[in-house]
Amino acid sequence: MDNNVDKNQDSSTHNNPHDNPHNNPHRLVIVVGSVREGRFGPVVASWVAEQARLHGGFDVEVVDLAGFEIPLSLPAASPKYAGDDYPRPAGMRPLTAALESADAFVVVTPEYNHSYPASLKAAVDWHFTQWTAKPVAFVSYGGAAGGRHAVLHLENVLTELHAVTIRDGLAFPNYFTAWQDGRPVDPETPRYAKTLLEQLAWWAGALRTARAATPYPA
Repeated sequence: MDNNVDKNQDSSTHNNPHDNPHNNPHRLVIVVGSVREGRFGPVVASWVAEQARLHGGFDVEVVDLAGFEIPLSLPAASPKYAGDDYPRPAGMRPLTAALESADAFVVVTPEYNHSYPASLKAAVDWHFTQWTAKPVAFVSYGGAAGGRHAVLHLENVLTELHAVTIRDGLAFPNYFTAWQDGRPVDPETPRYAKTLLEQLAWWAGALRTARAATPYPA
């Protein structure tokens, strides 16, 4: 499986108060959090990537965790203090590079037993500075709750890593009936996605400017 299942640069125009994305778009990494057999995540991520390209303010890369070596066992030292010297497996280096280069993230996650997948937790825990002072939005799917419990847990975890979580997300309850032919059935969903992306672009611009001006005191 390819590490990056979908990568594209978009040159359409879009205004925001911090950058002109036409000349200097935000780099958006969309993370497919589930590696489970038969997962629906890549379908959701592909549609979110399409919406992000239509938005016009992002360079978009979809990163599928199933394409990387992500051990559950961790070194004794924390990545918070080791920085670039953290001993990550060779198979994880492309993932680390993608996270490092991102200005913003969208995490696509299902809900397993009222929380998010172990694969996603491992990917988060192997990194620290890659998340710091960057905005993260969430798109979840599941049964009746639509993955909302998973998102609540992720918000706590990523806040601990000094990421900025975006208020407006997307949740798809009973996704098996809410999607058809790779697209959400509800015609209002693209409008909700636009709100998510507008907030994400605003924070991406604000935080990129701030990181360039002053190192974040993590």
